[in-house]
Amino acid sequence: MLMPKRTKYRKPHRISYEGHAKGNTKVTKGEYGLMATEGGYVPAKQIEAARIAMTRYMKRGGRVFINIFPQLARTAQGLGQRQGTGKGDVKEWAAVVKKGTVMFEIGEVDEATAREALRLASHKLGVKSKFVRKESGVVNED
Repeated sequence: MLMPKRTKYRKPHRISYEGHAKGNTKVTKGEYGLMATEGGYVPAKQIEAARIAMTRYMKRGGRVFINIFPQLARTAQGLGQRQGTGKGDVKEWAAVVKKGTVMFEIGEVDEATAREALRLASHKLGVKSKFVRKESGVVNED
């Protein structure tokens, strides 16, 4: 599971995912990408599930680039606990994804394979996304 080796604070405040992404908005490493069409938190388990779905469909051919990293600790209180005892324990690690962020990229495969692999990956994620190409930008909205 992806998580940071060390952090400055154990339990950080939530980071906003509203608005548009400032960086990482173009496909740079591969030829095809998966761009977020809405903001949200993407947990490490969802990132790993999407990576596995892509690599299995491509039969471990081609290259997969993951452009997001879960660096936000999400906390939760235990069930049945009374209010007012402070912030809960760290439950999961999540990546903050804003609208327009290219989350995954694929290279060294044909477009049909990349489109299907990224479609399978998009079903594993908790944010809506679309397929993008390196040259032209938006191709098809999923």
